[in-house]
Amino acid sequence: MPRPITATISVDALTHNLEVVRKHVQQAAITASAAQGRPLAAPSIWAVIKANAYGHGIEQAVRGFWQAQGLALLDLNEAVRCREAGWGGPILLLEGFFEPADVEVLERYHLTTSVHHADQLAILAENRGSRRLDVFMKLNSGMNRLGFAPDAYRAAYQQALRLRDDGILNNVGKMTHFANADGQQGIAAQMEVFNRITEGLPGPVSVSNSAATLRYPDISLARDDHGSWVRPGICLYGGSPFADADAASFGLRPAMTLASRLIAVQQVKAGDAVGYGSLFNADRPLRVGVVACGYADGYPRHAGTGTPVTVAGVRTRLLGRVSMDMLAVDLTPVPMAGVGAPVVLWGEGGPTVDEVAQAAETIGYELLCALAPRVPVHGRDI
Repeated sequence: MPRPITATISVDALTHNLEVVRKHVQQAAITASAAQGRPLAAPSIWAVIKANAYGHGIEQAVRGFWQAQGLALLDLNEAVRCREAGWGGPILLLEGFFEPADVEVLERYHLTTSVHHADQLAILAENRGSRRLDVFMKLNSGMNRLGFAPDAYRAAYQQALRLRDDGILNNVGKMTHFANADGQQGIAAQMEVFNRITEGLPGPVSVSNSAATLRYPDISLARDDHGSWVRPGICLYGGSPFADADAASFGLRPAMTLASRLIAVQQVKAGDAVGYGSLFNADRPLRVGVVACGYADGYPRHAGTGTPVTVAGVRTRLLGRVSMDMLAVDLTPVPMAGVGAPVVLWGEGGPTVDEVAQAAETIGYELLCALAPRVPVHGRDI
């Protein structure tokens, strides 16, 4: 039989989480409209499916996010997979394109691209293809990663508008990315830069990642007739962007469940060590379960003793160091569990991926994206 480890992707959970985000921004629009005495439109949603949909699979994400207004990702090949999976709506390339040959792919597959430096504008200016392209001009509002500097942005935007007038571009929009929407520093400083630099420029706006969408939904309400977009990512997969609020508090459901089984049980005595480096030493007699899951499957090696695991529906803890192919768990809370007992490493029926990530001093994003190719992935609709 195959090694007993699987990742199950719930398409229903993906759809549910998208609807949670949609209702969240719609309620923000209703509340703000009542407060201001004028109608404010809720933003459209780019469902972010970069990095193979955060490890969940492009095809699964297309099915789960079918009701989104658009999909956003990085890789041209993944964009093509979306089209081959039947997605006919907008697709935004968050890093834009990388060389002149890419422009033909943008045209053929009707892709929207971000534009974040002058070389991209120069490439577009030389393009005389058969289709006008939609673009979002990215402003570096303070993250200092991608985007035109504030003192260069308006000139770049005007150049894009001229390319639109020349029949090369179609819709031109404005975007930025927040560095601290999930923390105490917040978005105020970057938002002030964005508003000041883009004031009076036509076109739709896209500024909000998961954290900003959930914590500051008002900023993404359409300010004019050009519309606005949010770009939620991790929350669509049932993870939280916040250290101080879990996903369940927003009504989100885990979309990935990483599960395995016990493949051995050891009886250890007080003083016996478990695993490489003898990092765990039993202070009493223990039954120890050995799980078919290790860092070669994408489970974090730096998760230590105490990391939550569920065995046979009962929450327990990891013991010692994670090996390449196996890890050990404490069977004290589940005395009847034996070889073949089901184990949930994270997801439905087990700890959240954020709990495991916190124990491993990382973030849930990394664990989901790090799911190893050798782990079989199964999709289900409910």
